[in-house]
Amino acid sequence: MRPRFHRPSRRRRALAVTAIAAVTGVVAALVAASLPTAATAAGSLTATFTATSDWGSGHEVSVKVNNGTTATIPTWTLEFDLPSGVQITSLWDADVTRTGNHYRVTGKSWAGALAPGATQSWGYIASGAFKAPTGCTVNGGSCTGGPGPSPTSPTPTPTTPKPTPTTPTPTPTDPGTPSGQKVVGYFAEWGVYGRNYHVKNIDTSGSASKLTHILYAFGNTTGGRCTIGDSYADYDKAYTAADSVDGVADTWDQPLRGSFNQLRELKKKYPHLKVIWSFGGWTWSGGFTQAAQNPAAFAESCYNLVEDPRWADVFDGIDVDWEYPNACGLTCDSSGPQAFNNVVTALRNKFGSKALVTAAITADGSNGGKIDATDYATAAQKLDWIMPMTYDYFGAFNPQGPTAPHSPLTSYPGIPQAGFNSADAVAKLKAKGVPSSKILLGIGFYGRGWNGVTQTAPGGSATGPAPGTYEQGIEDYKVLKNRCPATGTVGGTAYAKCGSEWWSYDTPSTINGKMSWAKSQGLGGAFFWELSGDTTNGELITAINNGLK
Repeated sequence: MRPRFHRPSRRRRALAVTAIAAVTGVVAALVAASLPTAATAAGSLTATFTATSDWGSGHEVSVKVNNGTTATIPTWTLEFDLPSGVQITSLWDADVTRTGNHYRVTGKSWAGALAPGATQSWGYIASGAFKAPTGCTVNGGSCTGGPGPSPTSPTPTPTTPKPTPTTPTPTPTDPGTPSGQKVVGYFAEWGVYGRNYHVKNIDTSGSASKLTHILYAFGNTTGGRCTIGDSYADYDKAYTAADSVDGVADTWDQPLRGSFNQLRELKKKYPHLKVIWSFGGWTWSGGFTQAAQNPAAFAESCYNLVEDPRWADVFDGIDVDWEYPNACGLTCDSSGPQAFNNVVTALRNKFGSKALVTAAITADGSNGGKIDATDYATAAQKLDWIMPMTYDYFGAFNPQGPTAPHSPLTSYPGIPQAGFNSADAVAKLKAKGVPSSKILLGIGFYGRGWNGVTQTAPGGSATGPAPGTYEQGIEDYKVLKNRCPATGTVGGTAYAKCGSEWWSYDTPSTINGKMSWAKSQGLGGAFFWELSGDTTNGELITAINNGLK
């Protein structure tokens, strides 16, 4: 049986979690200082503080240090004071020491030198409402671009080597949308069969130009190792000229065929695209339990597979889709709350700072639920981004209902389970210390539905799952938009009643609303499952892309 997309297990009763109030980004301070290096170095070293969220009792700040000079900066040190009542409670991607209300921040050693024109970012969550820092200096110079140390003085050099990092988090260099946000879409390995969806369709639908990253799903985790999911689909299937991205037919003796070669051709046509190989998923997560027993060996196997010389140029990194660490999915895991972090740390150490390492995680925002079962915040320090799967909350896996949207953005009166919505999941992750910029919002390009329903509004009873093309209770958006058009919205997503069937799914309109919300929360963008569910002209991915601009 081929792996298929994520289905939640039945969850236990929980209490609601209050969502973090959204605020627009507020630039708190744009500061500059003269560079203390060679006299030929022109320009300034600058630091920018941006409040990305403020919920009264706490706030989140993104800080960027930019080298506006013509010389490389080996290290930087940022110092500032926070007003009374404001105190940093968690941080990422920097080393911070505190004396009273004075903070001294240095960049992580793994980040390396700061090249001319380059930026390094770090961030923190602090108590109380946002208040701008004062007395800021960077490398000893005024943070407002005023006079600093003599331009002929040497750049400070560490007197002892810094230790090899164990928790690096590289700064992504992908262009994203014009606002810098990511649009990440899954390509399902098995879609080349019954769905007849191939890499070329990403091009012809117009999706390739709107994507920043493709997640290739899935590799297997058999025996605690990364293994091939489907060798025929991956690298053996021969494509005709008509079905190939480059219009050239595969030959019998070609070194690499299948979807891997087609992805290579797609990247040649769209050089901005990055491809990440995702391992696990609903069906193939069982091997992660054994992987957690020896994370280094697991990481070694994954590196050897992803970097296989036959397709090393195809993939830009690895994605972990463990459903679910220290909790139950198709199988149950009891490896403990640090198992996920241990696996992610081993992968980051093996793949290095230049590779992308990402993760799809639970979106169970209930009190004591799956997010609470694992230390995702510590793991997020090593990840480029994290993807809570904010879909599949409700569906005909509970065949008698009650009917409810499978991907609600917010809670609503009568929702069957408190904490089962995007806002609560994101709020919980942020409260634990996961930075907003590393969280992507999940969108489903499909609907879930029931049959035997008489009530139009959510909350009705049912007799079982509605019929679906490939699986009962599930249908692609491209089918539902015509077969059962939306008749209402609830919790920020759409639902439809047609005959005795009741479906919930996202439309271009509800996606636009979700993207506006994601921007207001300072999220890093959006991801979706999966490309073949969209229309042939890419209605849904267009809505994501436009909504993030």
